[in-house]
Amino acid sequence: MTNMDRLKMHSPDLSQGNIAKLRELFPGCVTEAHDARGQLRLAVDFDQLRQELSGHIVEGPQERYRLDWPGKREALALANEPINKTLRPILGKSSKFDTTKNLFIEGDNLEVLKLIRDSYLGCIKVIYIDPPYNTGNDYVYQDSYTIAGQAYKILNGEVDDLGNRMVSNPRSEGRFHSNWLSMLYPRLRIAKHLLAEDGVILISLDDNEQHNARRICDEVFGENAFVGVFSWRSRTAKADVPFGVSNDVEWIIAYANPYFLAGRPGERRYYKSDDFEDRWRLQDLTTDKSREERPNSYFTMVNPSNGCEFPASERRTWCITQDTFSEHYERNKIVFPGDYKFLRIRKPAFRVFENEDRAKALDKYGSESPKMSISTYLPENQVGRTEHGSKEVYKLFDGKVFSYPKPTALINFFLENIDDPEAIVLDFFCGSGTTAEAVLKRNAADGGQRKFIVVQLPEQLDPSSSSQKTAYNFCKENGLRKDLAALAQERIRRASKKILEGKCHPDWNRDVGFRVLKVDTSNMKYVYYCPDKLNQSDLLNMADNVREGRTTKDLLFQVLVDWGMDLTLPICHETVQGKTVFFVDDNALVACFDHGVTEDLVRELAGHRPLRVVFRDNGFVSDAMKINVGQIFRQLSPTTEVKSI
Repeated sequence: MTNMDRLKMHSPDLSQGNIAKLRELFPGCVTEAHDARGQLRLAVDFDQLRQELSGHIVEGPQERYRLDWPGKREALALANEPINKTLRPILGKSSKFDTTKNLFIEGDNLEVLKLIRDSYLGCIKVIYIDPPYNTGNDYVYQDSYTIAGQAYKILNGEVDDLGNRMVSNPRSEGRFHSNWLSMLYPRLRIAKHLLAEDGVILISLDDNEQHNARRICDEVFGENAFVGVFSWRSRTAKADVPFGVSNDVEWIIAYANPYFLAGRPGERRYYKSDDFEDRWRLQDLTTDKSREERPNSYFTMVNPSNGCEFPASERRTWCITQDTFSEHYERNKIVFPGDYKFLRIRKPAFRVFENEDRAKALDKYGSESPKMSISTYLPENQVGRTEHGSKEVYKLFDGKVFSYPKPTALINFFLENIDDPEAIVLDFFCGSGTTAEAVLKRNAADGGQRKFIVVQLPEQLDPSSSSQKTAYNFCKENGLRKDLAALAQERIRRASKKILEGKCHPDWNRDVGFRVLKVDTSNMKYVYYCPDKLNQSDLLNMADNVREGRTTKDLLFQVLVDWGMDLTLPICHETVQGKTVFFVDDNALVACFDHGVTEDLVRELAGHRPLRVVFRDNGFVSDAMKINVGQIFRQLSPTTEVKSI
């Protein structure tokens, strides 16, 4: 080959992928057209598509059931639009960078979701987010929509507005609800791609936007994916609220893929016996209802086999009538006292799956793994309130550095009930870092190997704000960056130390570290993406297409992102024939970004038979050597995918 294939070095263009899928169904409806940059792209011929769907398309302003708001189309376009950015490792802020499987990513979460999409496509078991509640006093992300020139600048990395993406959204703003919906909508669309086939997304909200969130979740995940709305009492009643009503309950909306399983295992004992057709459990036949409340259930049971009598009491009657008792006895469902204190009844075991669509989950988990169902009413003694989250943070920092943090017990409740000890847990509104700490605590308790990915914008702390002054001073006194992301990282470090000092499950791998990555402009210069825009006068300055100041590890992580590889894979580097060579997960990827790559080095790397190999485009000793690389690998390691940057 004359030139090695280049990595694209930008996030996927989802709209082009969708059009490609449409072309498989209606090839005559997809054509090619020039975009704003003059490049050919797939495009839909909507007139032809309407003809194909004649009688089914909904035209123009006809009334139909849907949720619309100003900016929805732009928000959808934003979700599909690729970005020309990367994730750079921050080794100095990381903890146990080389061995940990956890990630802390700094940046706009929409950009992060786009960048990690291919790496974690269909891999995330639990997504928990606590987005802005849109109370009129908080902030929402200010996204840049696809307006001609601006979109072009964003696409090519010419606009770097990182750190200036949060704007106030007061109720006086005419687009109050629209701004919030446009913020959340594209993020949920990408998050859907990340969910595993048995995954679940949990969204914390209060009354301000809960109804709107349900509507967009119905659209993004499907109404059939709705699991329930959990009620969480976040605080005790306040006496000083207007009109005598204290809104003390918040909500956690849950949507899941069809094969999602939930419920605590092992809390009920089940039996199998030849005299009963189903697996069964024992249940007390008495109730707390009095004779006056249930007169038909006030009678004396008689064991037909020995004549023993069991009368109901005035204050505690049976849960069945006398006629029902006879039916149950004939079906061998009544268990009389023997080893049991009360009269019992056999009941068929709780079935985790109620329809045939979940057959895959049965195959995966087995029918002998009964679980208790979860109530949407969250028990206060198990999930805590906001005050408990505040106390947890106060003990770690000896001060109030976060406002209204969620308690780790709330996240732990769901992790315990979902019961996947190897789950990847994503939180792209990280805030104070509660989700990360909850994952570590859950692992320490049951020996699980769960991994967290948390995302937080490095939002600057304001020393003039009464709610942020303490946090700002803490960061200043402890030499930390004065932003929310740095503070959350410090919270995880302190919580990790405390967890390790306590009682830990012997099977736990004690992974309390995290790799810190940050969103940044691409490592590649503008010429990498638009070589046709290069002027002849610029040629001498463009001999290298890598930006100044970027390290080989920066390049490596952009390659990991572009190739869609796990961003926590083990990385080691060796000196091979005088050049630095990275080995990712042994031979999953071999990378050399040094200059002066020779044929001998290429042959030695091919001898490792890696799955993938990447070089710097101008890193070879000669153009002839660059041309021969593909041929060498085809001879020595034909299954290796060879790319350049």
